This record gives sequence, C-alpha cells and structure tokens, in this order.
Amino acid sequence: MSAEPDGPEDRLRRFATIWSRAVFPVTSTSLPRAEFEQRLLPLAGRLRDLLHTRGFVADEAKAVGAALVGAHCTDPEALARTLDCVDAYLVLYCGDDSPRDELRARSSRLQHAMAAGYAQALRERTLAEQESIAQAALRAQGVVAQALHASEARFRAVFEGAAIGIGIADLDGNILQVNKALLRMFGFSEQGLRGRPVLEWTHPEDAPQVWKLYEELVRGEREHYHVEKAFNRPDGTVLWTNLTVSLLRDPDGNPQYQLALMEDTTERRLLNLRLRYEATHDALTGLPNRTLFFERLEKALGAAEGQRFGLCYLDLDGFKTVNDSLGHAAGDRLLVEIADRLQSCATAPGEMVARLGGDEFVALTTGAGTEREVDELAERIMSALVTPVSIDGRDLLVRGSLGIVEGPAGERTAAEVLRSADITMYRAKSAGGNRSELADPEADARAITRHGLTTALPTALERGEFFIEYQPLVHLGDGSVRGAEALVRWLHPQHGVLGPDRFIPLAEHTGLIVPLGRWVLEESIRQAREWRERLVGQDAAGPLRINVNLSPCQLGHPGLVQDTVDILERAGVTPDALCLEVTESALIGADDDLLKPLRRLAEMGVDIALDDFGTGYSNLANLRRLPVSVLKLDRSFTRGMQQFPADPVDLKIVEGIVSLAHNLDLAVTVEGVETGAQAEQLRILGCDTAQGWYYAKPGPPERLHELALVDTTG
Repeated sequence: MSAEPDGPEDRLRRFATIWSRAVFPVTSTSLPRAEFEQRLLPLAGRLRDLLHTRGFVADEAKAVGAALVGAHCTDPEALARTLDCVDAYLVLYCGDDSPRDELRARSSRLQHAMAAGYAQALRERTLAEQESIAQAALRAQGVVAQALHASEARFRAVFEGAAIGIGIADLDGNILQVNKALLRMFGFSEQGLRGRPVLEWTHPEDAPQVWKLYEELVRGEREHYHVEKAFNRPDGTVLWTNLTVSLLRDPDGNPQYQLALMEDTTERRLLNLRLRYEATHDALTGLPNRTLFFERLEKALGAAEGQRFGLCYLDLDGFKTVNDSLGHAAGDRLLVEIADRLQSCATAPGEMVARLGGDEFVALTTGAGTEREVDELAERIMSALVTPVSIDGRDLLVRGSLGIVEGPAGERTAAEVLRSADITMYRAKSAGGNRSELADPEADARAITRHGLTTALPTALERGEFFIEYQPLVHLGDGSVRGAEALVRWLHPQHGVLGPDRFIPLAEHTGLIVPLGRWVLEESIRQAREWRERLVGQDAAGPLRINVNLSPCQLGHPGLVQDTVDILERAGVTPDALCLEVTESALIGADDDLLKPLRRLAEMGVDIALDDFGTGYSNLANLRRLPVSVLKLDRSFTRGMQQFPADPVDLKIVEGIVSLAHNLDLAVTVEGVETGAQAEQLRILGCDTAQGWYYAKPGPPERLHELALVDTTG
C-alpha cells in the first residue's frame, strides 16, 4: 500500500499530477508532460485557495478557466476532463477540516465559474482568429480575381489550417470552397456540402432577421453580419454556430463572393443550458427555484389585458419538528416527496410549481379563468398532503398552511403579489394551520402596517416619539386624587397618536418592551417626584402614587428589581410612590421563581396591583400566595351599574370580591367608571379607588396636578 502525501504541498502536487495526466493527451502543446504539470501547479494552488475562501470570488475562478486556454487546452475534451478532475479530487486532496458538504458546494461553484471563464477565453481567442481570417480574406479578395500566386498561398494556409469552419459561396448561394474544419463540423463530404445551396440551410430555430441580413449582404447593402445559427447534421443532431458572413468585392468594388466563418458552439451551448438549469432549479427537489418562479410570475403579471393569475403559497406545518426529531436527511426526503406530489397537482397548461426555499412552495396558474382554477389547484394541493409520507418506517402526517392570491394581470408587481400570498399564508397558520385562506387587501394592509410599526419601534424610542398620558386614581370616599396610571402613547410620524394596544404586543414580540418599559418607569417616577414637590405646602389630600403597567416579558427579565431600585434612587423617590400593575393572566400558574421579583419589590414598599382581575379565571385562593396589595376590577364587572337599577348579579359579584379583598387586606380599584351612578354604587359597595372617564380622560401631567388640589376635587 502506497503512503499518502505528507503535507498540504504534497497533496497539492498530487492533485496537479492527476490533473496533468488527465488533460495532457488532449492538449495541443509542445511541452513534455512534466513541464506541462509544472504549468498547471500554480493553477491548482489558486483552486485550493479559492476552495478555502469564505466569500466566493467568481472572477478568480474564471481566470483559472481562462488560463487553460492560454495553456493551449482548447480541445473541448480538455475542459470536460478538467471539470471531472476538480469534481473528483479537489476536495479530496485540498480540503481541510471544514464540513465536506460545504466544500463540495464550493467546488461545484468553482467548476461553474471555471467553465464560464474557459468559454469566454475560448470565444475571445476564436473571435481573434476570425478577425485575423477575415482580414486575410479581405486582403485576398483581389487574389481571387487576379490569381496572384503569393497572396493565394497565404490565404490557402489560413484557409486550410484554421480551427474554425470557412466557406466561400457566390452571390446565388452556390458553395464554392470549404475547409476541412467546416467538413468536420457538419459531418459531410466536400461533394455533399458543395451540393447544397446556402438558401437550403434553414432551421426552425433561426431568428427572423437571419435571412433578412443575408439578403441585404448579397445585394451589397451591408458588408458583414454576425448571428447565432443552428444547422441540421446528416445524423439528425443539431450544430450550433457563431456565424460571421462577410461580402467580398472585386477590384471595382462590385459584390462577388460571400465568406462564411463558423465557430462550433454546440458544446458551449449545452454547458450554458446546464448552468442555466442549475441556476434556475432547486438542487434537492428539481423544481423551479425562486429565480425562475419570479421570471414566470413577472411574465404572467405583464400579460395582455384580460389575462389573470392565481398563486398558492404553501408552508408546511411543523416541518422543523421533523428536522429536529428525525434529522435533516429525513426532512430532505420528506421535501422531495412533497415536491413530487405538488408537481402532479400542476399539470394543466399555464400551471407551475416551484420551491422558494426551506419548506415553502408556490404554485402558479395563468389564463382567463383563474378565479375557479386557483381554487381547484388549492384543493388538489391540500388533498395531496392528506396521505401520510413514509420515512424510515414512520408514517408522517403532513399538514400545510396555504395562502391564495388571485387577480388580473398588470395591477401589481411580482414582489407585491408574493408578499400578499405570504401574509395570507401566515394568516392561515395563525388560525391553526392545515387550511387555506384567500388574500384580503384589508388584512394585508393591517399586516403591512404591523410590520412597518415593528421595524420603526427601535428607532422610535431613540427619536423620542413616545410620550405618557396620566389618568387619575380617585378615592371613592372623599373624591380626592390619590395617584395616576401612566399610559404610554406613540406619536408616529405617519399614523399619528397610537394607543398601547397598537404597539405593546409588537414590542413584547420583538423584546423592545424591556427598554420601553424601563423608559416608561423612569419617566413616570420622575413625574411622580415632580408632583410631590409641587404639592408640598398646598392643600392636597396627600402624596400622589404612580401606577405603571408591567408586561409579562418585563416580569421575567432578570434586571427588573435592580432597574426599579436604580430608578427610584436616582429620582430620590421612596418606593411607596410606585405601584406596579401586573395582569391577572400573567400570574395564573406562576411559580415561585416568577413571583420572586414581585415579592422583593413588595418587601421594599412598592405596591403590586393585580390588573384586570376577573378576566383570567384564576382561583381566588391563589390571592393568598401572590405578593399583591391592590385588586383592579375589570370594567366588565361594573358595566351593569351604568343603568338604573343596577344589575343585581353584578352587585353581588362585586360585593363578594370587595369583601374577600378587604379580608385579605387588599385595596380595590375599579376601572372604567363612566357615570356618577356607577361611582356612587361602587362607593356604597366599599371599593377604595376608581378611575375612568367620569373623572378624567388620560391627559398631560399638568392636568393631574390641578385635579390633585383639594379645592378642585368634587
């Protein structure tokens, strides 16, 4: 058994040896193979460096392909052997400890770029040859007429030795001369090729202008033209060429002959088609990818008036669980199976299925009657997911959420349509999944607005777009103002003043609620200090307390207690000036770890209020273990007291809650008081404080200062 190479340079040299042995037999070079290997060694080193480069540098890889042409590796077989060698041995000999899949993917991209650089360099070299031949032909046109021996010899050398096909015909299209390269390209004998006039060389793939240009040339209206043209070979295959046709004139300047120069581009065209396919199709499933789908969608949206489109956007429900539990290989097999099923759903003309990435697929239908067709397509897709998929002996139930968009062409861009489908799909997923939803412009607008607000939230706090309004808390016994609830607002540049219901859920979702809540707490405590300082010596009922809402995210934040302590100390305010309100639903089933920060704050002297009490269906016995000192009754309990006589059931419920709270040494605050009758009834029932529009709407801090004075209370 032979020993493996000792180090990186040995492995690199081994790779260069294998490469040179593969390519040397098809290379037109006078160098011995050993010297040819030395010429390939630097190129091998560049490939190794590119394999380990994190950011892919396409131009460097193209330069390696171009260098092959410079080394006289111009035979198409040389490129094929080079790509095979790179594919089989580059990662093996030049790889490191990086994941093999990553190195293989990077090697594949290197091969594509090398092929592109090789093709470009070969084309430039061929064009240079064509130009040289064309110049020689133009210089030799006088030779045809005057039969000058020296010029004829030079032309004949170029004519016979050129690597590209050359043919000369008269103006009637009769072929007069062809070189050996042209005969090899077509697979004809010289007699067979001369026997066919130029005008018979038509092909179904010919562009409309090809023969128009030809007619202009033979009439002497143009000197040359260049086109891409296909020809049929005798064996039934197609020859693709870059064709340059020039007009040769006699000494008097009259048109006399036509000279055709042909470069065989068949292999390059096949390579380009292969690269195009790989660039527009998903490597795992073989379906069209996002690039090709967008091309088709843009074409459908740009169709003539009267045409419509329908789009289904599918996302598999719970696909991440498959990857996490069974592994990514199983997930890939599941995606392949789903792709096959979806492909069988879109077989009608104008229908296609594509994979956008991950577990997201789209199906497109076009035509004049897509209102019905897209519904049928959606039904076929959902039905295709019903049958379980068998993976490693397990039957996996596959479910999906589907968003449907349908409409006329020409009204929206591809990005807008896909965004609407994406929003609709997530609406279906939010509704429980395993269902389809039809796009709703109003729902789209709300989702877009939510997204816009979400992205604007971080900078809104930095720009100072938030402000606080205060709603007074009034003592039901003497009507004095005992404090206020801080209610944050957002002065949005486009949407105006937004209430907390519009942005607090978004802030909780993004995690911004923690810095926003800290800012609200700091501003509110600063305001409480200012109120207390202004009321000193005035006829006020007592020091005001500020109530600040605490979200579940803030409650679970490890810095809650320390932040609160720091803010109180900086403001020089005692803890009894602060009451933190926590919703009942946030504390249902709360364990000791979650309650620990609240207990520490309560021990410091901060009041804790249980907000929206009565909406969370908590066990009343739990009140004994919660570190709360205030119950805030939800307005739903007191709504029946706005009428006269009050609802007796509501009266009994509130009376019982107040009695229980007072027995537990808890104060009771009532929200949503809107009438005097309501306020009086709550006072009789023993409620301690209240807030609502009957007393004041939320407003600026200056208004609360005025209400806090005894001579303005009623």
